[in-house]
Amino acid sequence: MKPVRALPLIWLLLFASPAWSFQSRVVTIPSAAMRESFDATVVLPDDYARDDRAARYPVVYVLHGSGGSYADWTANTRIGALADRYRVILVMPDGGHESWYIDSPFDSGSRYETYVGNEVVSYVDAHFRTIAAKQDRAITGLSMGGFGALRIALDRPGTFGAVGSISGAVDPRTCEDEPGIDHVFGDPVRHPSFWNRNAIVADADTFEREHIALTIDCGADDPFVRSNRTLHDRLMQLGVPHAYTERPGGHTWDYWRNAILRQVRFFSNAFRKRTDIASHPGDGARAG
Repeated sequence: MKPVRALPLIWLLLFASPAWSFQSRVVTIPSAAMRESFDATVVLPDDYARDDRAARYPVVYVLHGSGGSYADWTANTRIGALADRYRVILVMPDGGHESWYIDSPFDSGSRYETYVGNEVVSYVDAHFRTIAAKQDRAITGLSMGGFGALRIALDRPGTFGAVGSISGAVDPRTCEDEPGIDHVFGDPVRHPSFWNRNAIVADADTFEREHIALTIDCGADDPFVRSNRTLHDRLMQLGVPHAYTERPGGHTWDYWRNAILRQVRFFSNAFRKRTDIASHPGDGARAG
């Protein structure tokens, strides 16, 4: 018999008590931009069903990686418990296998930035009791989804007040060998300007200018750690407030299970800080 593997302490603390009663459901969200509909997982905290109809909740959008789907996070982690713990709605949309969450000028049928950044947000605000405001929306993701979350937040600073990246492929110029990437980014030799301006480092100062709380997490053994360090260094040079975490680990679900705990906690703190600022505008403090 194989020995029982002990859960990391952070998971034991999270799930030992209380019993979690979140609601997880799959919804189908239409895209006018792509003339198609896609499934998404929505997790509602236990309080959602018990609170009165006036109660509204912040939302955290969580993106999957390359080759994945809307079901990845719930299939591979206990992310649903975070909805209860932090009293947030979690939304995990489908971003296609190799879309990179951009509106591709080279594939008119791949409009995933518009879909996730506009259409999914509008659908969720219309169908669930959300706090429909920038300061109560966050977006994060892993690998390709980490890039997508950062790119969407940068391009839509009026929509998201906080953003994160987990093992993010933050610089597509270092990912030219990724299957299918040239289908949406174009040939890197013929279209270098498109690749260059989509690298997150090119717009790093926007996080500060648009008051977007930022957290970045990448394993020390991850193939993307070098580009994450480059982004971190650039943010430091620009004086952009952000949380940067680098721990032992690779591009694996073992790493991502722990990273998502830290990211949702960061977002919850950012939501509360902004609420405190609204209540005490003279304090002048900012999340990030």
